[in-house]
Amino acid sequence: MNEHEHGEGEAAAAALRPGHAARAESAAARAAALSRYVERGGSGEHADAVWRSAHAARVAAQALAVLSESAPDTAADSRRARNAAASAAQASQTAQLVDDAAETAVAACQAALKASPAAGAKHVGTDERLNAEADAAERAVVVAAERAGWIRPGETVPAVSTGVRSPEMMTMLHL
Repeated sequence: MNEHEHGEGEAAAAALRPGHAARAESAAARAAALSRYVERGGSGEHADAVWRSAHAARVAAQALAVLSESAPDTAADSRRARNAAASAAQASQTAQLVDDAAETAVAACQAALKASPAAGAKHVGTDERLNAEADAAERAVVVAAERAGWIRPGETVPAVSTGVRSPEMMTMLHL
């Protein structure tokens, strides 16, 4: 790869980063809100769901933090956005448990599961159609989560600590 091709690659990665970052940020915020929802709504029988939702929120926050701290890299940025979405999907599953599988909870969880693999790794985050599908899937899951009462528009998203981020943990999480 010559310097010209390298420069074009960096420019393309920088141009695609805002979309990947916006999806990661939305998913991390959703995971944090869901964690709070599960913590507030879960009873003693939901202790495992509370722990799992908190863990999902932490992993989503880690994916977002690593994305924001690193240089633009389309494949890595896409992967981090998918990791945040997958973590938010896990948090959705815990919220569904707390809601005893109410119809709106099931729909919101299904939307989250659909959004998590969007913008597939095959195209390393560069396929415009897949990126548009991922954006649409993220918007749909936010709407579904609002309908389920899991998140409220305009409500402040709780801060989530990323915890200890050792290199080993980041590698294990593919961050």
